[in-house]
Amino acid sequence: MSDPKIAFVAGKSDSAQDAMSRLCGKYDHVRPDKADVIVALGGDGFMLRTLHKYLHLNKPVFGMNRGSVGFLMNEYRENDLMGRIRRMEAFELHPLRMEAVCKGGKVKEAIAFNEVSLFRETGQAAHIRVSVDGVVRLDEMVCDGLLISTPAGSTAYNMSAYGPILPLGAGVLALTAISAYRPRRWRGAILPQSATVDFEILSEDKRPVGASADFNEFRDVVKVKVYEDRSHFSNVLYDPEHNLEERILQEQFIG
Repeated sequence: MSDPKIAFVAGKSDSAQDAMSRLCGKYDHVRPDKADVIVALGGDGFMLRTLHKYLHLNKPVFGMNRGSVGFLMNEYRENDLMGRIRRMEAFELHPLRMEAVCKGGKVKEAIAFNEVSLFRETGQAAHIRVSVDGVVRLDEMVCDGLLISTPAGSTAYNMSAYGPILPLGAGVLALTAISAYRPRRWRGAILPQSATVDFEILSEDKRPVGASADFNEFRDVVKVKVYEDRSHFSNVLYDPEHNLEERILQEQFIG
């Protein structure tokens, strides 16, 4: 069997650029649109940008960590790259789709492989009404913000906000409050992946709210709809001994 055609892409850090130089000198490589596999060199942020940038190519992405945390990445090793890729396990990640209506009526759309988050823009708490599948579940949430996380993103911002870690394949999403004030005892919700969540910003002039989908940020939103976009997916590749499912499980036992 012939070797897979590889495209190397790298973040801007010195370590990522150095790794790309070394690997390009060691292995044949092609442009991303001509590749069988895209190898991303960097941290989690760069991995997310790679998934977004090349989503339209429908190419599997194999990340190697040249950043700090690297939760979404594999260990960086230069030897036997072809062998590793052949042994990889693939995970199909479906993004969230955010449809946000801003002041003035302009509609913004974006996708997120980690999370969609709403956040207050001033020193005053946000007041947000939350509906799930057309039913109002929280008439007025007073908080710094709210977020919806995928299982793959549940160990990122969601975990920092004390949201639940979600196993891959569980078919659920996490709805998590960011510094909730009222209702005082509300600790978030686990929703089916088929759910559509609508956020309505109350007192938007006095208490403006922004929204972000991964790294795409929009200011002064008044309504936000979020749902899983099953029409898009990205295959992410992992070493069998340390795949994404195992990493998510491990995170639940780390002190």
